[in-house]
Amino acid sequence: MSSPVFGLATGPDLLRLLAVPVFAWAAYRDVRTRRVPNRTWAPLLVVGFLALVWDAWLATGISAYEQQFFLIRVVLSVGLVAPLGYVFWRLGGFGGADAKAVITLAVVVPVYPTFYLTSGAYPAYMPPLGVFSLTVLSNTVLVGLFYPVALAVRNLPNGELTPAMFIGRPVAVDDVLSEYGRLLETGDGFTRSGLDIDALRMYLRWRGISFSELRANPDRYRHPLPTERNDPGDGSIVDDERALTDGGDATVEAPTPAVRPLDEWGAERFLDEYSAYGATPEQLREGLETLTAADRERAWITPGIPFIVPMFVGLVLAFTFGDLLFALMRAVGMA
Repeated sequence: MSSPVFGLATGPDLLRLLAVPVFAWAAYRDVRTRRVPNRTWAPLLVVGFLALVWDAWLATGISAYEQQFFLIRVVLSVGLVAPLGYVFWRLGGFGGADAKAVITLAVVVPVYPTFYLTSGAYPAYMPPLGVFSLTVLSNTVLVGLFYPVALAVRNLPNGELTPAMFIGRPVAVDDVLSEYGRLLETGDGFTRSGLDIDALRMYLRWRGISFSELRANPDRYRHPLPTERNDPGDGSIVDDERALTDGGDATVEAPTPAVRPLDEWGAERFLDEYSAYGATPEQLREGLETLTAADRERAWITPGIPFIVPMFVGLVLAFTFGDLLFALMRAVGMA
């Protein structure tokens, strides 16, 4: 479309490189807190919009066929990839930050960039369609496939030879609140629909008790008092122990079994007031019973994949190597 700036790339393509440090920071936040602030994406969307306008202006100097091909790629990225992020969020497959990251990618990198270095032009592998955001997504999926392998390798030295070794790992029950993820077991065995640990943290803050208090006297806390209601926060890990212990009266004796309420642990009351990451009263009760069992020393959890991490890796690979899936298909003679 135009001469490369400093012999490296067009202006819009150099502008799009700003996505790399932003996604690096978002990936770091995703690992540390599983939360990425909304303010992360707005500046990058502005960058993407400016790059698109710049590209459209440069496109006035190319052939009508090339202009149509450029438009098709932009439409596919913004009209297909961006809605995919929203749909997966609505279906529960993505978190809100993951969906915003996908939508941002669709706007910032709709078309393939080209970078000229002394060793050649990059990315090296571009599929015929040339929708760059689709390449980033396919790279993300392929990178994410290594995650179960990494978990299995981590579990093998400890002799953890179960199907759960590919999707989770055991942790000491006392350390559960220092983790992000979901319980992989109940008292009856393994499950894929265990309690989200963020929901557990919210519940404890709502009750105004610590996890150690809960485990030390589970019979007392099966019967919550009307005064045991506090702001549960958003379930994130906090260093300030006061967030777990302010409020609540741990000195009041539990009701006798004869007057036990039907709403054990106050699960329904809590979830009627707050939406705790899709947790149901049954999940909350099962999780609490599992973690407070007297003989329970460890629990299997699935940490899940902080999706922005493989997305960042997929983005870097896309800028440098190109489309991993297309390269693989070409290597086996399928492309």
